[in-house]
Amino acid sequence: MDKIQQMTLSRKASTSESGTTSTDSKCQQCGGTGWIRHREDGKEYFSECECRKKQIEESRLRFANIPVTFKDMRLKNFNIAAYKDEKSKATIRAACKYIKQYMSCFESEHKDGMGLYLYSDTKGSGKTRMAASIANELVDMGYQVKFSLSTEIIQEIKRTWDRDNDLSESKLLDQLQETDILVIDDFGTEQVAGWINDKFYQIINNRYVDHRVTIFTSNYPLEKLEYDDRITNRMKEVSYLIAFPEESVREKIAAEKNEAMLHRVAGR
Repeated sequence: MDKIQQMTLSRKASTSESGTTSTDSKCQQCGGTGWIRHREDGKEYFSECECRKKQIEESRLRFANIPVTFKDMRLKNFNIAAYKDEKSKATIRAACKYIKQYMSCFESEHKDGMGLYLYSDTKGSGKTRMAASIANELVDMGYQVKFSLSTEIIQEIKRTWDRDNDLSESKLLDQLQETDILVIDDFGTEQVAGWINDKFYQIINNRYVDHRVTIFTSNYPLEKLEYDDRITNRMKEVSYLIAFPEESVREKIAAEKNEAMLHRVAGR
């Protein structure tokens, strides 16, 4: 269990002002067990309660740790119209077509451990939005997904070196290596010290060997990453490389928000 999940679960129980755990929230159908008891023709059997299914879905979402900003993002509401340049629109249409095909065959891609590498030199070009959309879709489909910035992974590794930390480095690396689908956002933006190269090699190589899907976003084409060939060759073998537009949609979104505010102010 990673730190973020531990923090979430520690807040899970609802408490009254006296500090005691409330029992009012127990499911009326199953009494909080997660299973409904049935009796038919003298035989007894159990069925899964809807509250258990909901708890599993909520747990899966907590573990995924997809940024709240993108919690409602799905492929169907990825906004191509946010791009102004015609070349950018052509590029993003091609990328979306490729990704939709990938998702339509995901069971097969998952079995083969094939992931994605979404890249463009331009920050704010929609790579993270797309990665979050894909992650949400996969969570909806019932897969175990973990979403993390590459710099956050490095910081979490460093925190495990603290003697007061309950989570060891080996356990953290196991989580990253064993989660069904790992999304690493902004890969390559970190300074690649020798130990960082080794840790990412360990994560990526183990996932490569076990045929686990990894999805990357990056501001660099794969061949321009500062990581050594042990890493990039494995990534190339198990990733579909998808170019994103060299246009920042963040700038357009920011401009639209400012314009909307000006209209509201002018209308007063």
